[in-house]
Amino acid sequence: MIKDNQKYFNRMHVVIDALIVTASYFLAWVARYVWPFADDAVRTVPFGWYMRLLPVIVPVYLILYYAFSLYTPKRVQGRRLEFSNIVKANTVGILLLICYIVVLLREVNFARMMLVYFYLINMFLEESVRILIRRFLRNIRKRGLNQKHILLVGYSRAAEEYIDRILQNPQWGYHISGILDDNVDEGTTYKGIKVIGKIENLMVILPQNSLDEIAITLGLSEYYRLEEIVALCEKSGVHTKFIPDYNNIIPTKPYTEDLLGLPVINIRYVPLTNTFNMVVKRLMDIFGSIIAIIIFSPIMLLACLMIKLTSPGPLIYKQERVGLHNHNFMMYKFRSMEVQSKEEEKKAWTVKNDPRVTGIGKLMRKTSIDELPQLFNILKGDMSLVGPRPERPFFVEKFREEIPRYMVKHQVRPGLTGWAQVNGYRGNTSIRKRIEYDLYYIENWSVGLDIKILIMTFFKGFVNKNAY
Repeated sequence: MIKDNQKYFNRMHVVIDALIVTASYFLAWVARYVWPFADDAVRTVPFGWYMRLLPVIVPVYLILYYAFSLYTPKRVQGRRLEFSNIVKANTVGILLLICYIVVLLREVNFARMMLVYFYLINMFLEESVRILIRRFLRNIRKRGLNQKHILLVGYSRAAEEYIDRILQNPQWGYHISGILDDNVDEGTTYKGIKVIGKIENLMVILPQNSLDEIAITLGLSEYYRLEEIVALCEKSGVHTKFIPDYNNIIPTKPYTEDLLGLPVINIRYVPLTNTFNMVVKRLMDIFGSIIAIIIFSPIMLLACLMIKLTSPGPLIYKQERVGLHNHNFMMYKFRSMEVQSKEEEKKAWTVKNDPRVTGIGKLMRKTSIDELPQLFNILKGDMSLVGPRPERPFFVEKFREEIPRYMVKHQVRPGLTGWAQVNGYRGNTSIRKRIEYDLYYIENWSVGLDIKILIMTFFKGFVNKNAY
């Protein structure tokens, strides 16, 4: 029933998209030639010529929507990812349309502005309609309609975490029928979900029940049975998925390789190990640091003057930090403390109202001005504009034993700012949470994420209550 409903829903979605593309195209023509502010538009090509393009535009856009996963069930695809795919599909579509008009039709007098309107109106309407569809589906699913019935095979941490997420999100429309497990007593419940029998009961349950999905949630010690259970499930024709009980080891988006037919799962996917990605990021760092040095040079000169006038000692403070591939380097900062011996420096982090911090040092730390000399570290290649913040060797040795996966952060260059810092984790805050955010950044790096972090730094990264 669910599969039939999904097919019907997809057909309806295609029809709605076809109507939206048609309406957007017509509205774009109206915006260009009919509205009061379009009085000066010269109609070099007649209305009929534009409308004759619709039989080409509509199917091409529907194919692009399919190619960019816009007909994936709303249970699976997040709203942000869906909007991103709408933008990508429309961008490719408008470029193909321009090529078709110029190259194949050899028409150069078409209204460029009309295509701009079409591009913007179509994206707006597509996203608006999909928001309405999501709200409609969430409402009916919360009332118990349009449900997918799922059976869990195996009681484990993965099973409990899966149940937690299903119960927290009723709008997904999942109903868990029960759990099968050989090592837990029948009748045992977890948040209302019962263990209803042994795994061997699959042979009886599968032919009799109208299940939509089976989720294999075996514990690590039972993985030897995985092949047997998958074979049983696949004989029934029911969609089967595997939820591994080692999500604390493998990331949510594992990097898989095909080694001549042998699947290989990398424990950690680091996009910046790719040579092209490394070159792109390095070029961003070089140009970005040069521009930042020019922009902030008056502030840096003023900081030098204030340091010199208020306390004796060097202007620049150099401290050993651990960087890419565990190699140590000297990180530069404006000196914000009284001059200390090396042994005193190693004692601890700076704390609130630290007596070692000078008057001007407090202001520089609060506004992150003391970090600006690290732009020269970036230019040298020791650091990056964005990345996990580097730490001193003493603390690295301490944390590598206490915090799982701490050393993963050294697979990329350390940064002047980072995902953890713009989310409030700097200074005297949780190291574990900081590492969680650093790992997210490392595994999900993109140029767009770097730009987002740099923008967030200007609004919430420079001045921070935990910086002292």
